[in-house]
Amino acid sequence: MPNSIRISAVFPTIPENMYRCWLDSEKHTAMTGEPAQCSAEVGETFMAWDGYITGRNLELEPGKRILQLWRTADFQVNDPDSRLEILMESTPGGTLLTLIHTEIPANQPDYETGWQEFYFEPMLEFFERAY
Repeated sequence: MPNSIRISAVFPTIPENMYRCWLDSEKHTAMTGEPAQCSAEVGETFMAWDGYITGRNLELEPGKRILQLWRTADFQVNDPDSRLEILMESTPGGTLLTLIHTEIPANQPDYETGWQEFYFEPMLEFFERAY
C-alpha cells in the first residue's frame, strides 16, 4: 500500500518568491544547495539533487500551488511515480508551505525526514539570507 506524508513550515518570503524559486533552475539550486533543472511550464520535466529526483509538472497555479509527478533514483523501474503537491499561502512571518507527498511506493525510505533535512532546512537558511 502506498505511503503519504504531509508537512508544513513557515518561510520568511512571500508565496510568489517561493513559487519562482521552486520552478527556476538557478534559484532551486541555490535554495537546496544541489543542482536542479526546473521549468515553470505544465507538462515539462524537472530534475533536482543532481538527478536523484525527477518528475513532471502536472498543474501550476502561480504563487499558490504546484502539482508534480515525482520519483527518486531509489524507485524500482516498475514503481509508479508518486505525486507531490506544494501549497503556498501568505501568513504572518512569510509563507506557509504545505507539502503533500502521496502515492509513495511502500518499498521506499522515510521521505518525511528527507524533506525536512534536504529541503526545509536549507530553504529556511536560503530565504533568511536572500529574501
